[in-house]
Amino acid sequence: MRLFFKYIYQYRNIALILLIFLGIFAGIFTLYDIGTEIILYAFLLCTTIGSAIISINFIRFRKRYLLLKNIYENLPLKTDMIPAPDNPIDEVLNEIIDKLSKISIDNITNLKSNQQDSINYFTVWVHQIKTPISAMQMILQSEDTENNRILLSELFRIEQYAEMALYYLRLGSDSTDFVIGKFSLDKIVKQAIRRYAPQFIAKKIKLIYSPVNAEVLTDEKWLLFIIEQLLSNAIKYTIKGSVTIKYANSILTVADTGTGIPLEDLPRIFEKGYTGFGGRLDRKSTGLGLYLCKRTADNLGHHLSVSSEVGKGSAFRIDLSYKKFDIE
Repeated sequence: MRLFFKYIYQYRNIALILLIFLGIFAGIFTLYDIGTEIILYAFLLCTTIGSAIISINFIRFRKRYLLLKNIYENLPLKTDMIPAPDNPIDEVLNEIIDKLSKISIDNITNLKSNQQDSINYFTVWVHQIKTPISAMQMILQSEDTENNRILLSELFRIEQYAEMALYYLRLGSDSTDFVIGKFSLDKIVKQAIRRYAPQFIAKKIKLIYSPVNAEVLTDEKWLLFIIEQLLSNAIKYTIKGSVTIKYANSILTVADTGTGIPLEDLPRIFEKGYTGFGGRLDRKSTGLGLYLCKRTADNLGHHLSVSSEVGKGSAFRIDLSYKKFDIE
C-alpha cells in the first residue's frame, strides 16, 4: 500500500491536472443543464478507463521498483544488470551510473596497484633491513656484556616492528596469502618460543609449555604471527613470574602473571590504535599488535578472546576449532 501511495505521489501533478479538467467539464455540463445521468455516466467511464490505466502502469512501476531495490540490496553490480530506460531521464541516469561505475573501477584498480606496490616495497625493505640487523646481532653476541644484551633486545624490537608493518599491509590487501591446511601445533608454538627465548631469559620469566600431539586447521605463518604477538605482549607486561602456553579442547591459551588489563580497557583492546592504561605506561606501545591478531584470527575463522585481572595477569585464548574452512 505504501508503494502505491509513492506511485500516486510521483504522478501527483498529472493527477491534479486531470481533476481540474474533470471539474471544468462538470461545470460546463452543469451550466448547459445537461442531465445528471449523463454527467455520472461520463464520470464513471473516465474513472473506469483511468483506473485501468493506473493499474497497468502501477504494475509496471512496481516491477521496476522491486528490480532496482533488489539490485541495490546486492551491490556491487555490473551496469548491464540495470534495466533498460523507458524515458529520457532514465537514459541520462543510466549514463551517469555507467560513468560513475567506470570511475570507481579505475580508482579501485589504481588503489590495488598502489597497495601492491607498497607491499612489494615493504617486503623488500624488511628483507634488506634484516641484513644489517643480523650483522649487528652477530657483533653484539661476540661479547656478553650488559650493554650488549640491552642492544640485542632493542634490535629484536626493531625487527619485530618492521615485520609488523609488513603483516599490516598484507592483512589489508585483497590477496592475503593464506595457505590453509592441517599443521602441527607443536611445531608452530616451538617456532615462536625459540624466537622469544632470549627475551624470556633476559627478563628471567619462566615459560610453562607441555607439547601436545595435535594438528590444527589454519595457516601456519599467520597463526605463528598471532602467537608471537601474544608472547611479545606477555613478556612486555610481565615483570616477574611465568608465561603459560597450553592447549585443550581446541583452544590454545597464552596466559601470563603480568600487570593485567583494567576492566574498562577489556572491551577495546582489539581496536586499532587503542593502547589503554598499560599502553600509556609503556610509551612504546603502538596499539596495533592485538588489533592485527584479532583481524588475522577472524580471517582464519579462529575466535580470539581475553580474560584478565589487574595485578594477576591475562589469558588470551584462540579457539582453533574448524569453523570457517572445511577440507579433508
